[in-house]
Amino acid sequence: MDVRAQVSMVFHLDKCIGCHTCSIACKNIWTDRKGAEYMWWNNVETKPGTGYPTLWEDQNKYKGGWVLKNGEPRLRATDKLRGFANIFFNPYLPSLDDYYEPWTYRYEDLFDAPEGDDQPTARPISLVTGQPVNIDAGPNWDDDLSGSPVYAENDINLEGLSAQEKEQLFELERIMFFYLPRICNHCLNPGCIGACPAGAVYKRGEDGIVLISQEKCRGWRFCISGCPYKKAYYNWNAGKSEKCILCFPRLESGWPPACFHSCVGRIRYLGVVLYDADQIHDTLKTRDEDLVEAHRRIILDPFDPNVIAAARQNGIADDWIESAQKSPVYKFVKVWQIAFPLHIEFRTLPMLFYVPPLTPVVANVKGGNFDVVQDDILNSIDNARAPIRYLANMFSAGNEEVLKRGLRKMYAVRYYMRLKTVGDVSEAMVTQMLRSANMTAEEAEDIYRMTTIPTFQERFIIPPYTREYTAELFEHPYDYKARTGFGVRKSFTRRGA
Repeated sequence: MDVRAQVSMVFHLDKCIGCHTCSIACKNIWTDRKGAEYMWWNNVETKPGTGYPTLWEDQNKYKGGWVLKNGEPRLRATDKLRGFANIFFNPYLPSLDDYYEPWTYRYEDLFDAPEGDDQPTARPISLVTGQPVNIDAGPNWDDDLSGSPVYAENDINLEGLSAQEKEQLFELERIMFFYLPRICNHCLNPGCIGACPAGAVYKRGEDGIVLISQEKCRGWRFCISGCPYKKAYYNWNAGKSEKCILCFPRLESGWPPACFHSCVGRIRYLGVVLYDADQIHDTLKTRDEDLVEAHRRIILDPFDPNVIAAARQNGIADDWIESAQKSPVYKFVKVWQIAFPLHIEFRTLPMLFYVPPLTPVVANVKGGNFDVVQDDILNSIDNARAPIRYLANMFSAGNEEVLKRGLRKMYAVRYYMRLKTVGDVSEAMVTQMLRSANMTAEEAEDIYRMTTIPTFQERFIIPPYTREYTAELFEHPYDYKARTGFGVRKSFTRRGA
């Protein structure tokens, strides 16, 4: 058992209001500079929709992530032979049209226009070429045009839905959408690392954050094609690739990332989980429909004495183990099992998990009134406006049953609290729902508290990094062991290599 620590995240989609405050916070700090104008390390998409860059989920187009070949995981986009052949031309890269050409406005037109009867306007100009440009795409274009045949109906997650389900999905009376915030998943098996021929992409040993060395990067851009989530970007000015760094300078100072801290809906949770690196290879060989459960098995119980002993042997400090025991991510993913990875079938083992949306809860209208409570509320999962097949295509590799188990728990929590606060549902029905979801009233209370009224300290459990000691690991490792009681972790050595 090779126990390692990973900073992991959960996004609660029922709480996202699509305000893009997270995106602007990230943009202002990290990508507000030449060559990075089109980069959105954090972006918020409207689903159904094609996302950013356009159709990023379609791996028939972009060839991102991993596939099983002869029972072993292999990169879709490249290998040694294809990498050499395509090193000067990568056919699977998104073009600027798949993103958008960043622009500003020529504001001097407003001041320098000659006097006349017409109102002067500031023409849009490209931030890349400086020439006038027609604006026909943007980072949140689905916000404006979602629901149109061009965008929402081209969402690849609609695959497998019946014609009737698709028709109902876009009926005005039943129309459904939700917001999907995305950042780098800081995966356990990143496609960007596997694809980079320069070895510039690496995973930090102490916290699992995936970074790109600007010194080693040669601008081959295989990391962009290798990442199925398209969260690596090419800086056209610097000639280097860049990506989300999870605001690691803030984490090291005890603060959450900027997008987390600025989130208006308080949808984001961050904490440490312990995982068994020895299980990764076997997990990658699991068939698609079993990947969610296999991914959960990698995450270890931080209260298990054997796990604690193995973690200490691997150089993980006690305060990190204690943080893993308090981690909200561990509760959402492993204990309650209501958070799911996005497109686990890409086999990168993402460490960003999502609580799927429930709203709107019930889809039926009776006598012109919205029917909030049905006689058989459990079956309403299959009749909800957000089709199960659609959500399963996103969050469980098409496995509807594993997704339904998580949704049942969330339904049970809602109606348990409705019984306590409003009292318009029967106790027998709530008891049946709790039993069907295999949960207790105490667990329902815990989930309610963590999803609705958590404190800042409950949402972000950030262990101390003690960076002043980390630097000494490479200079005086034996003195460090004598002073702190534990030695150089193997993963630190790999990171420094």
